[in-house]
Amino acid sequence: MFKRDWDRRTCAKRGHITYAPAEAELAARLHAATALGDAWRCLRCGDFALGAPHGSGPAQDAPLVPRGKALRDLFILRFLAIERVLRGLLIIIVAWAVWKFSNSQDAVHRVFDENLSVFRPVTDHFHWDLEHSPIVDTIRKTFDYKKSTLLIVAGALLAYALIEIVEAVGLWIGKRWAEYLTVVATAAFLPLEGYELSHHVSAVKIGTLVLNIAAVLWIMLSKRLFGLRGGVVAFEAERHSASLLEVEEAAGAVPHAARGAHARA
Repeated sequence: MFKRDWDRRTCAKRGHITYAPAEAELAARLHAATALGDAWRCLRCGDFALGAPHGSGPAQDAPLVPRGKALRDLFILRFLAIERVLRGLLIIIVAWAVWKFSNSQDAVHRVFDENLSVFRPVTDHFHWDLEHSPIVDTIRKTFDYKKSTLLIVAGALLAYALIEIVEAVGLWIGKRWAEYLTVVATAAFLPLEGYELSHHVSAVKIGTLVLNIAAVLWIMLSKRLFGLRGGVVAFEAERHSASLLEVEEAAGAVPHAARGAHARA
């Protein structure tokens, strides 16, 4: 029931997708003549839609329309794409801030020291050594960085942000190369995230680490990357059979038992 509702909600937003197969028996099952004109069965939700089909040809050339599990997989990929693009935009802002800081390092240092005195009465009242606090020490260390070092950091951040945005675009449109890029780029930073977590535990860091690990495992297994579960050969075979199965299932040509066996495979 949830699968059918999911498919129909997508059709309600994007419209139906119809196809007229060249095989007469399948075409007869997919077509219906009504008082309002011809109607063809949607390959996504299974409902009949009035009007000419969006395409025609052999059943094996029918468009691969995501529905059910495939549609949910696409939703997950697009959720990851949104997370990637937001992270990329945030990193671009940080890179811009580092670049601006590199061009006005001395001025920022003077402003910091002048305004730090404003907080001294409060920190003295609570007997807190502001001058040697970890936060202040960390900020002051950045004032000692060379401008060239800060520019390298800004460039590295910008490159990382661009990778995140490229990932996001590729995942959104369902490209296989983007899945590989996401797995490699995300896995490369898992040791760093684990190292940071070992020094300072927070709910955000734990959630981010768990999300990234889950994303890597899910993409690798579900998309058969790096030779897993038959690799690209099995993945392409699955896509090809699914294209033909879309038409057969919508036409009612595949018995329920056969569909269940295909789903378990």
